[in-house]
Amino acid sequence: MTRVLTPEQVARFDTDGYVFPVDCLSRGEAADYRARFDAYERESGASARSQLRVKAHLGFPWLTELVRDARILGAVEDVIGPDILLYLSTLWFKGPEDGNFVSWHQDSVYYGLEPHDEVTVWLAFTEATVENGCVRVLGGTHRGPDLHHVETRDPANLLSRGQTIENVDETGAVDMILSPGQFSMHHERLVHGSNPNRSTDRRMGMSMIFVPAHVRCALGRRPAMLVQGEDRFGHWDADPEPRFDLDPVCLDHIAYCTNGYRGEGG
Repeated sequence: MTRVLTPEQVARFDTDGYVFPVDCLSRGEAADYRARFDAYERESGASARSQLRVKAHLGFPWLTELVRDARILGAVEDVIGPDILLYLSTLWFKGPEDGNFVSWHQDSVYYGLEPHDEVTVWLAFTEATVENGCVRVLGGTHRGPDLHHVETRDPANLLSRGQTIENVDETGAVDMILSPGQFSMHHERLVHGSNPNRSTDRRMGMSMIFVPAHVRCALGRRPAMLVQGEDRFGHWDADPEPRFDLDPVCLDHIAYCTNGYRGEGG
């Protein structure tokens, strides 16, 4: 029996490698998260995305609470089981008409996970539309191998090394349109990307990279956060828990992980 997804949605994830939309936050709750990020950026004078690069949930206790939301974890459990760790999280903010994009790529080429049982949740804080550059996917590509990627280092590419699959046939690409508070889910091997924001408002979302406890990182030991169930395998070190907003212990940990994962292209 599933907790959040329908049996049909679970079957679709297995077959197509993605499912959307899944309801989570109310529009008011999503607007509140946006307001918190906007306030942080006004006060700090820095981009939240640049400051909280690979483990954004460690920046604030309210983000750590969000990644443990039962509506999110229930859907994740429906796909990978009850013992869940959060490996990474990233803020995906695009300014109005800023030209930033995400090239076609597979996360599996860079995460080093064995086996490939990861699921990514992409939660929208604002509308995610075709006009503002919502996530696009090529269904069924998760059932194939890891594909060759070229590292372009394009500064407009939001990926750390501009990792790109060239000459992609976009026929059949699906735009994962979301309302504020909804999320999508996709498999790490699914080919996906997103176009620039052509609208007059920001597009704001957050990805969460969840793995079942039996998965390990073949690149070496890495830290993760147990968010549900038990870890009977011990493949991961523990992330620190933020004691308060912008806890320096967590910010140092984020900086350390960002430097390490940037070298891997994550």
